Amino acid sequence: MDTNRTSHDAAHAGRRPATGAGPFLLGCALLGTIGVFLHEANTDPLTATWFRCAFGLLGMTAWVSARGHARSLRLTRATATWVLAASTLMVLSWALFFSAVERVSTGVAIVLFHVQPMWVLVLGALWLKEPIGKQRFGAVLVAMTGLALATGIVEHASSGALDPAYWLGVAACLAGSLCMACVTIVARRLHALPAGVLAWWQCALGTLALLVWPMQHGWPAWGMSWAWLAGLGLIHTGLAYTLMYVGMARLATGRVAVLQFVYPAVAIVIDWLVFGQRLSTLQLAGIALMSVAIGFAERVSKRRVWPRASARA
Repeated sequence: MDTNRTSHDAAHAGRRPATGAGPFLLGCALLGTIGVFLHEANTDPLTATWFRCAFGLLGMTAWVSARGHARSLRLTRATATWVLAASTLMVLSWALFFSAVERVSTGVAIVLFHVQPMWVLVLGALWLKEPIGKQRFGAVLVAMTGLALATGIVEHASSGALDPAYWLGVAACLAGSLCMACVTIVARRLHALPAGVLAWWQCALGTLALLVWPMQHGWPAWGMSWAWLAGLGLIHTGLAYTLMYVGMARLATGRVAVLQFVYPAVAIVIDWLVFGQRLSTLQLAGIALMSVAIGFAERVSKRRVWPRASARA
């Protein structure tokens, strides 16, 4: 997902009342329930990815049309290559994420995907020659450390209870997070595009490129499976992204960068409530550490501008 704000939004964010936190947090919370939909749909990763793209395309088309940005969907020579590259990487990251969820819990997968801010800092420094501020780096690093503890990955690794399939899921998460980080870097070259346009192209490309998969391997049985899969696109792409776009238009970039950690936090709670994966003391400590880092980063964001927020699974 492209969560870059327009330059107009960025210029006025500091003067707008911070009323965007509610919609943004609600959008992140909706994304945190994605594991339930995947579990209930009970289908393979590429089929799930196609449904997310296809129904997400419907939702993003409604959003772009309502905003009067339909004309911006037309690609130019200057934007076509970058838009298609970013779209391909984003669809690949979704497929890797859904593949990882088959091998690790949704909470663990989402947490590992949130190593992406660190990829962005590194790629920004190497490719865009951007300086890495100590406070910015420290706040994100502490928040990510809290997330890692919250998943329980440290406890499982120390007990030696992890099988090869788990580590394959971890590798898929890291590869997917790198893809998303590249999308974020590419999106900076497309900052003039209205919000939602890049996400529309991501869904459109995925719908066309992956259609052959369910056609050759079979469609899910008609019924509730289709409803859960449709939710991946309509709820976790169309609705969730719309809420986050509305929120980001009213939030400073720094707040967006840290409030996004609500997404994995909700996923961890869902794992506990729905799938019975109870949180240990160390996991609760990780959530507390994450909360402290977010609070600190929000104060820092009032004094400096962070890089634009990143894409999400």
